[in-house]
Amino acid sequence: MKRIIEQSFSVPFTYQVIFSENVFDKEEGTLANLLDNGKGGKVYFVVDSGVYEAHPNLLNQIKEYAEAHSDKFKLCADPLIVPGGEASKNDPAYYEQVVEATHQYGIDRHSYIVAIGGGAVLDMVGFAAAVSHRGIRLVRIPTTVLSQNDSAVGVKNGINFFGKKNYLGTFVPPYAVLNDFNFLLTLDDRDWRSGISEAIKVALIKDLSFFEWIEAHAEDLANRKMEPMQELIVRCAQMHLDHIAGKDPFEMGSSRPLDFGHWAAHKMEHLSSYQIRHGEAVAMGIALDSTYSYLKGMLTEDELNRIVTLIGKLGFSLYHEVLSGEMLLKGLEEFREHLGGELTIMLLDQLGKGVEVHEMDESLIITAVEKLKSFQADQLIAN
Repeated sequence: MKRIIEQSFSVPFTYQVIFSENVFDKEEGTLANLLDNGKGGKVYFVVDSGVYEAHPNLLNQIKEYAEAHSDKFKLCADPLIVPGGEASKNDPAYYEQVVEATHQYGIDRHSYIVAIGGGAVLDMVGFAAAVSHRGIRLVRIPTTVLSQNDSAVGVKNGINFFGKKNYLGTFVPPYAVLNDFNFLLTLDDRDWRSGISEAIKVALIKDLSFFEWIEAHAEDLANRKMEPMQELIVRCAQMHLDHIAGKDPFEMGSSRPLDFGHWAAHKMEHLSSYQIRHGEAVAMGIALDSTYSYLKGMLTEDELNRIVTLIGKLGFSLYHEVLSGEMLLKGLEEFREHLGGELTIMLLDQLGKGVEVHEMDESLIITAVEKLKSFQADQLIAN
């Protein structure tokens, strides 16, 4: 006897991305309202060590905020501080600490975990929350440009494993995302700049007008003007959310348009032992794939020059020594594996319009790397 029973259902996902300031001001009720499950539920905070160092009074603010809103939520333990950056994703001990806390403090599916930090810490905490009790409510409070406009607003969580970025991970939407622009004020210049590369990415593949806006405001962005940065973050976040709402939010296929520039970026991060930050690697990855697009006859020389000029004007490097050598090319195979089979790379057909290809000419990649090296030398001379 042979029987087949087929089931089909859909589950709607809804979450807010809130843009605000002073979220731990006791008079500001946004976070407290998010954490109110009607039963005075448990809340557990995990804090990026870099954020804690820049805001040494943060733990006291969290405790005072919880006391002020004790009718809505309760802290089940002192906040946990974990290393910032890729260190939190490279060592599974940190994710295990969060999982252990859910067991020790009885954090259940009606409780909340609040992660405060950069994208790497949010990825790690999100993974721990997703696998504990098959999903604990996660509130993300991203503190970098890159996490506020890109990684934190999406549905991905993960840690690095086997020397591969995000090898272990889940697709689980957050309960909410709360962006506090004031956290950006204490970023160093590298972290301020890094997130801009993700805005360049979405602009190049989806929206020429946004790319032109970034060109027009490049000097102010580089000089840390807050108003244009806020505008960039909101516009970039909206474009990422629009993409997630499309036909493949959990990336079941091999099409990953928002990974433009990322196949090389992920490999560069690993080859540099994560001394190159994600946004910096993405900027070089965008420059590399744009140069490759030019060499394939898809972009004009003027279009390529506009891209590399903007990247340089914002303070990014166009070339790093890890770009040279055969190890970079291994990133293509690892990216194909990450996609689940067919290699799909986003290139540029023109500014504001991406096009997918399913193979890359390795000799042309090497030529593109050499051209980037030349671009970098020219910019150093010009400056």
